[in-house]
Amino acid sequence: MTATGDTGFEPATGDGPPLPAAGAAARAAAVATAHEGLLQIRRLTNAEHPVPESVPAAWELLRPVRAVALALEAAGVRPSAVDASGLRASKGYLVGTGSAPGTVRVEWVGPAGSGAARDEEESLTRCATVLRGLGWTALLYRGPRRRRFLDVEPPSGLRRAGG
Repeated sequence: MTATGDTGFEPATGDGPPLPAAGAAARAAAVATAHEGLLQIRRLTNAEHPVPESVPAAWELLRPVRAVALALEAAGVRPSAVDASGLRASKGYLVGTGSAPGTVRVEWVGPAGSGAARDEEESLTRCATVLRGLGWTALLYRGPRRRRFLDVEPPSGLRRAGG
Protein backbone atom coordinates (compact mmCIF):
# COMPACT_ATOMS: atom_id res chain seq x y z
CA MET A 1 0.00 0.00 0.00
CA THR A 2 2.98 2.30 0.01
CA ALA A 3 3.69 4.73 -2.79
CA THR A 4 7.33 3.72 -2.99
CA GLY A 5 9.61 1.03 -1.69
CA ASP A 6 11.19 -2.23 -2.72
CA THR A 7 8.07 -3.44 -4.52
CA GLY A 8 7.16 -0.10 -6.12
CA PHE A 9 3.73 1.44 -6.10
CA GLU A 10 0.88 -0.59 -4.65
CA PRO A 11 -2.70 0.65 -4.92
CA ALA A 12 -4.80 0.59 -1.78
CA THR A 13 -6.99 -2.52 -1.71
CA GLY A 14 -8.70 -1.54 1.54
CA ASP A 15 -7.08 -4.32 3.52
CA GLY A 16 -3.88 -2.56 4.57
CA PRO A 17 -2.96 0.09 7.12
CA PRO A 18 -4.59 3.52 6.96
CA LEU A 19 -2.99 5.87 4.45
CA PRO A 20 -0.99 8.45 6.41
CA ALA A 21 -2.43 11.96 6.24
CA ALA A 22 1.08 13.45 6.26
CA GLY A 23 1.89 11.96 2.87
CA ALA A 24 -1.47 12.61 1.21
CA ALA A 25 -0.09 14.88 -1.53
CA ALA A 26 2.74 12.46 -2.37
CA ARG A 27 0.29 9.55 -2.38
CA ALA A 28 -2.11 11.42 -4.68
CA ALA A 29 0.75 12.17 -7.07
CA ALA A 30 1.87 8.53 -7.06
CA VAL A 31 -1.69 7.34 -7.74
CA ALA A 32 -2.09 9.85 -10.59
CA THR A 33 1.23 8.75 -12.13
CA ALA A 34 0.33 5.05 -11.84
CA HIS A 35 -3.11 5.61 -13.33
CA GLU A 36 -1.72 7.63 -16.25
CA GLY A 37 0.80 4.83 -16.80
CA LEU A 38 -2.05 2.33 -16.94
CA LEU A 39 -3.91 4.47 -19.48
CA GLN A 40 -0.72 4.68 -21.56
CA ILE A 41 -0.42 0.89 -21.48
CA ARG A 42 -4.01 0.74 -22.74
CA ARG A 43 -3.25 3.19 -25.56
CA LEU A 44 -0.25 1.17 -26.69
CA THR A 45 -1.70 -2.32 -26.37
CA ASN A 46 -5.31 -1.66 -27.42
CA ALA A 47 -4.52 0.29 -30.59
CA GLU A 48 -7.04 -1.80 -32.58
CA HIS A 49 -9.92 -0.39 -30.49
CA PRO A 50 -11.56 2.94 -31.43
CA VAL A 51 -11.05 4.21 -27.85
CA PRO A 52 -8.07 2.25 -26.47
CA GLU A 53 -8.39 3.75 -22.96
CA SER A 54 -11.88 2.28 -22.61
CA VAL A 55 -10.73 -1.36 -22.71
CA PRO A 56 -8.71 -3.16 -20.02
CA ALA A 57 -5.20 -4.07 -21.17
CA ALA A 58 -3.79 -7.58 -20.99
CA TRP A 59 -1.68 -6.45 -18.02
CA GLU A 60 -4.88 -5.70 -16.10
CA LEU A 61 -6.35 -9.12 -16.89
CA LEU A 62 -3.30 -10.71 -15.25
CA ARG A 63 -3.62 -8.48 -12.14
CA PRO A 64 -7.31 -7.61 -11.87
CA VAL A 65 -7.35 -6.88 -8.13
CA ARG A 66 -4.50 -4.41 -8.53
CA ALA A 67 -6.05 -2.82 -11.64
CA VAL A 68 -9.47 -2.38 -9.99
CA ALA A 69 -7.94 -0.98 -6.79
CA LEU A 70 -5.89 1.51 -8.83
CA ALA A 71 -8.97 2.61 -10.79
CA LEU A 72 -10.96 3.23 -7.60
CA GLU A 73 -8.16 5.03 -5.79
CA ALA A 74 -7.40 7.19 -8.85
CA ALA A 75 -11.09 8.17 -8.99
CA GLY A 76 -10.88 9.45 -5.42
CA VAL A 77 -12.92 6.66 -3.85
CA ARG A 78 -11.80 6.13 -0.26
CA PRO A 79 -10.27 2.73 0.63
CA SER A 80 -11.01 1.01 3.91
CA ALA A 81 -8.12 0.07 6.19
CA VAL A 82 -7.25 -2.17 9.11
CA ASP A 83 -5.31 -1.29 12.25
CA ALA A 84 -2.22 -3.08 13.59
CA SER A 85 -4.40 -5.71 15.29
CA GLY A 86 -6.23 -6.49 12.04
CA LEU A 87 -9.49 -4.79 13.00
CA ARG A 88 -11.30 -2.64 10.46
CA ALA A 89 -10.22 0.96 11.15
CA SER A 90 -11.98 3.02 8.47
CA LYS A 91 -14.92 2.89 6.10
CA GLY A 92 -14.32 2.45 2.37
CA TYR A 93 -13.88 -0.02 -0.46
CA LEU A 94 -12.32 -3.45 -0.04
CA VAL A 95 -11.05 -5.10 -3.23
CA GLY A 96 -10.28 -8.81 -3.32
CA THR A 97 -10.31 -11.87 -5.50
CA GLY A 98 -13.72 -12.79 -6.91
CA SER A 99 -15.41 -16.16 -6.86
CA ALA A 100 -14.29 -17.06 -10.41
CA PRO A 101 -10.80 -16.84 -11.89
CA GLY A 102 -10.05 -13.37 -13.27
CA THR A 103 -12.87 -11.70 -11.34
CA VAL A 104 -12.75 -9.18 -8.52
CA ARG A 105 -15.07 -8.59 -5.59
CA VAL A 106 -15.54 -5.04 -4.30
CA GLU A 107 -17.25 -4.52 -0.95
CA TRP A 108 -18.01 -1.39 1.09
CA VAL A 109 -16.84 -2.09 4.64
CA GLY A 110 -16.03 -0.30 7.86
CA PRO A 111 -15.74 -0.72 11.61
CA ALA A 112 -18.85 -1.38 13.68
CA GLY A 113 -20.98 1.74 13.91
CA SER A 114 -19.36 3.43 10.88
CA GLY A 115 -22.50 3.34 8.75
CA ALA A 116 -20.81 1.27 6.03
CA ALA A 117 -23.91 -0.91 5.56
CA ARG A 118 -26.10 2.18 5.22
CA ASP A 119 -23.74 3.73 2.62
CA GLU A 120 -22.90 0.61 0.63
CA GLU A 121 -25.47 0.87 -2.16
CA GLU A 122 -24.62 4.47 -3.04
CA SER A 123 -20.88 3.91 -2.60
CA LEU A 124 -20.78 0.68 -4.61
CA THR A 125 -22.87 2.30 -7.34
CA ARG A 126 -20.19 5.01 -7.56
CA CYS A 127 -17.49 2.29 -7.72
CA ALA A 128 -19.41 0.53 -10.49
CA THR A 129 -19.70 3.77 -12.47
CA VAL A 130 -15.93 4.33 -12.22
CA LEU A 131 -15.14 0.77 -13.29
CA ARG A 132 -17.65 0.68 -16.14
CA GLY A 133 -16.16 3.92 -17.44
CA LEU A 134 -12.85 2.07 -17.71
CA GLY A 135 -14.36 -0.88 -19.58
CA TRP A 136 -14.92 -3.33 -16.74
CA THR A 137 -18.21 -5.19 -16.26
CA ALA A 138 -19.40 -4.40 -12.73
CA LEU A 139 -22.59 -5.99 -11.39
CA LEU A 140 -24.13 -5.18 -8.01
CA TYR A 141 -25.29 -8.18 -5.98
CA ARG A 142 -26.71 -8.80 -2.53
CA GLY A 143 -24.84 -11.45 -0.57
CA PRO A 144 -24.99 -13.00 2.89
CA ARG A 145 -26.65 -10.91 5.59
CA ARG A 146 -28.14 -8.86 2.70
CA ARG A 147 -24.84 -6.96 2.27
CA ARG A 148 -24.18 -5.70 -1.25
CA PHE A 149 -21.00 -6.24 -3.27
CA LEU A 150 -19.75 -5.74 -6.80
CA ASP A 151 -18.67 -8.60 -9.02
CA VAL A 152 -16.16 -7.13 -11.48
CA GLU A 153 -14.80 -8.81 -14.58
CA PRO A 154 -13.37 -7.80 -17.95
CA PRO A 155 -15.74 -7.54 -20.91
CA SER A 156 -16.62 -10.98 -22.31
CA GLY A 157 -14.37 -10.63 -25.36
CA LEU A 158 -11.32 -9.96 -23.19
CA ARG A 159 -11.43 -12.77 -20.64
CA ARG A 160 -8.06 -14.41 -20.53
CA ALA A 161 -7.58 -18.05 -21.34
CA GLY A 162 -8.35 -20.29 -18.38
CA GLY A 163 -10.25 -17.50 -16.64
